[in-house]
Amino acid sequence: MNGSATEADVVVIGSGASGLAAALTAAEGGARVVLFEKQRTPGGTSNFFEGIFAVESDLQREHYVDYSRDEAFRNIMEYSHWRANPRLVRAIVDESGPTIRWLQKHGVGFHGVTINMPRSPRTYHIVAGTGLAVVKALVTAAKGLGVDFRLATPVARILKEGPRVAGVTAEDDAGDVRVGARAVVVASGGFANNRQWIKKYTGFELEGNLLPVGNTDKFGDGIRMAWEAGAAEEGVGVLELYRAGPITTEIGGQVEWPTVQPDLWVDPRGRRFCDESIAFYDTSVGNANAKFKEGYTYSLFDTTVLERLKKEGVDKMVNVRTPPVTRLTQFDRELEILFEKGNTDVTVADSVGELARALAMDPAVLEATVREYNGFCGKGHDDCFAKDPRYLRPLTGPRFYAVKAHTVFLGTMGGIRINHKTEVLDKNDGVIPGLYAAGFDAGGMYGDSYHVSVASGSSVGFAFNSGRIAGRSVLDYLRGAQGPPQRTENAHA
Repeated sequence: MNGSATEADVVVIGSGASGLAAALTAAEGGARVVLFEKQRTPGGTSNFFEGIFAVESDLQREHYVDYSRDEAFRNIMEYSHWRANPRLVRAIVDESGPTIRWLQKHGVGFHGVTINMPRSPRTYHIVAGTGLAVVKALVTAAKGLGVDFRLATPVARILKEGPRVAGVTAEDDAGDVRVGARAVVVASGGFANNRQWIKKYTGFELEGNLLPVGNTDKFGDGIRMAWEAGAAEEGVGVLELYRAGPITTEIGGQVEWPTVQPDLWVDPRGRRFCDESIAFYDTSVGNANAKFKEGYTYSLFDTTVLERLKKEGVDKMVNVRTPPVTRLTQFDRELEILFEKGNTDVTVADSVGELARALAMDPAVLEATVREYNGFCGKGHDDCFAKDPRYLRPLTGPRFYAVKAHTVFLGTMGGIRINHKTEVLDKNDGVIPGLYAAGFDAGGMYGDSYHVSVASGSSVGFAFNSGRIAGRSVLDYLRGAQGPPQRTENAHA
């Protein structure tokens, strides 16, 4: 092979939360680590997260949060109807508290621990500076321990000698690169931008009835290479779904706020389709929206809703910077800008019938929907979907609004079968020696849906915790250790 050759103890594929955690953990144990990232900057989508799942952390103890690891484990498993891998779930839950301490040791700050939906455990640990600050801190720590970062260098193939991993081949600006290594950690972030795989494994049409958010150039490279190396599949069809209005952050973002509130929602034909108070639980909202092949539904509101939001603030937070009671102050200005830009996701009319005609709906259907809904509001009971009476608020005008709410997703959540040590398994559930997977490349943490309502911040938490477990498992493998990884004071400091 032309180009350069290098030797390392372990190669990590991907520099997001899981890859950085694996690389830094292995380096802390004395391993020589080469980390490959096909982008020109590290971190990927991990630069944008706001909070991390954990239980029994020091931050929770400071605030008398007594949600236990046992409770978290049971809730996650029950949410997945025990379709998740119980030993993997247990390992991730047990790792989560010490991971917060580990991040703090490396300079990551936290604003505290909270929840981002009603009646849910306080597991959401809000980071200072978003994920960008976390990535910067871990990259700095990893470089300080000698981790060799190879940016803009995509890995092409995982090498094996007999049954064991022997390294990787990659390509940089100078040509082909071969790095020999006894272990490889696959942490490339899933396949959110792979149109063919999304269609094959989920049935959705990417950029048609399913929109990716915050993902770039994720085509499942790591998953493909692991499968080529003999890995089995698991969780390949699971998506982190939710429902979102027009993303208008470039002009402030407030047009989306009324869209996600628990007022009246209708399907593309103008029929109500759910208890809108599921608005607080992104996975439930995403699943409900995803039933419609068009890839969108509509949020309906009126002048009275807007006035309430301007005076009393939102019921549902949009992000940690807009908690409940945040007031709608810029909606009218932003809507005017959207119309000037030719955006068609928002429709305004002076009657329900006129709104229906503008949306190509049968006016009789939408008028019947609003009439029935207003009747439920009037008597304080939702005879159809048993919506919480607090959120039964009629739409009476004089102006009516409809905002298209798209089915979107933050990432794919599976692909490679692993065990609780993050060792990659073959189709006979045997371990492939020296091969590990973490984060969105690895399956088994979820059933068919993301369990956000019982474990806020779990996707990022799974990335960090599976990465740390992978790093320790690699160290045990390099030392020829038998049995589960042994925890050390250093690893959990």
